[in-house]
Amino acid sequence: MKRVDFENGTITGNILGATLPMLVAQILNLLYNIVDRIYIARIPESGTTALGAVGLCFPLIVIITAFSNLFGSGGAPLFSIQRGKKDPQKATHIMATSFTMLCFSALILMGIGLILSRPLLILFGASENAMTYAHPYLMLYLIGTLPSMIAVGMNPFINAQGYSLIGMFSVTIGAIANLLLDPLFIFALGLGVRGAAIATVISQCLSALFVFYFLTKKAELKLRFLRRAEWKDSVASAKEIISLGTAGFIMQLTNSLVTICCNHVLSVTGGDIYISVMTIVSSVRQLVETPIYAITEGSSPILSYNYGARRPTRVKNAGVVMGLLILGYTAIMWSLIILIPDTLIRVFSSDAQLVQDSVPALKQYFAAFIFMDLQYFGQTVFKSLNKKKQAIFFSLLRKVFIVVPLTYLMPYALHMGVSGVFLAEPVSNLIGGSLCFITMLCMVLPELKRMEEE
Repeated sequence: MKRVDFENGTITGNILGATLPMLVAQILNLLYNIVDRIYIARIPESGTTALGAVGLCFPLIVIITAFSNLFGSGGAPLFSIQRGKKDPQKATHIMATSFTMLCFSALILMGIGLILSRPLLILFGASENAMTYAHPYLMLYLIGTLPSMIAVGMNPFINAQGYSLIGMFSVTIGAIANLLLDPLFIFALGLGVRGAAIATVISQCLSALFVFYFLTKKAELKLRFLRRAEWKDSVASAKEIISLGTAGFIMQLTNSLVTICCNHVLSVTGGDIYISVMTIVSSVRQLVETPIYAITEGSSPILSYNYGARRPTRVKNAGVVMGLLILGYTAIMWSLIILIPDTLIRVFSSDAQLVQDSVPALKQYFAAFIFMDLQYFGQTVFKSLNKKKQAIFFSLLRKVFIVVPLTYLMPYALHMGVSGVFLAEPVSNLIGGSLCFITMLCMVLPELKRMEEE
């Protein structure tokens, strides 16, 4: 079974070998949510309302994904570093610890979500009309919490062993199933938003089964639960996994927080139509960010492995290649958003009023998106090189300390209305992204130079 060799070959070849399959996988993974929204928006008579209602479920869905990445993105770099140090026993122990914590947290999250789903949706800004669609969708989606978290959280351990094509296949299986099942359940069986949730859960189960089978039967380092005798000795590993994964966890959790804040302000300043506008903007952002995520996640195990193997030149080269790929892609997508925003919006809805309101919102939201490259680059390097404190701080800085206050300050104190909500994002990109990148350069480059001298 062909794998990417992180230790030999050119850095560009290694990154492309890991990134291209992951890019395909992430684009297909995007179909889980995007296809749902495209079909839901086209439900006769109620499509626009249903789209906004399902958008209200996103904060909780993001929280579930955040917990998946807490253990997956937290454990996989540590796993790669131990592989670079030629310590397979320690690497396997880290993977087992991540998996055990992931499964326990999935069951807890599902229970809390099922019990508190209605109060949570009200907290997220759901009106009585929106609740008609949002509540049944969320209740069904929550049933698939465990398979969803296994599919998302354990896939990084496939890629961290160099099996990038297998990682791609694990996502492809679920995405294709979702693509086929959505129209069947939504339209043919007349289940509407409930059908979209059912299709997603079935698709996630298929992906999770494939991931679990491969890691337990086919991978070089096999997946298993922690044995009871290992629990006490796993406390240190668990703390390290959670500590490193906290940066990505906070980034996604704060995305959820920002969505809640935006929906609250928009419901007051713009009404229900702007909840749907924010759903469109968030959907376009997911569409645009997916390849960037694939580039950074494909580069991360190469950075981690060579850092663990004390090969500073390869670490620097990997960072340069990753940065150039992100910059080139973002420049193209940024241009498309500014020049043809209506084309991107019509992918998700054909409602003329919704398209008209979404165009200026999209341009405002993405006005300084290219500066987000600096945040992506800095965060990926901090995470891959096990710089936990810096990764956590800059995750909090941009969203919690900049975006959330501006979301309230700009619409109300500065009297900018709905425009203020969407303009809070580019201001945070400029400030937070620049500070993250500069700090990363000042910390990491001197360390790599010392490593070269040694």
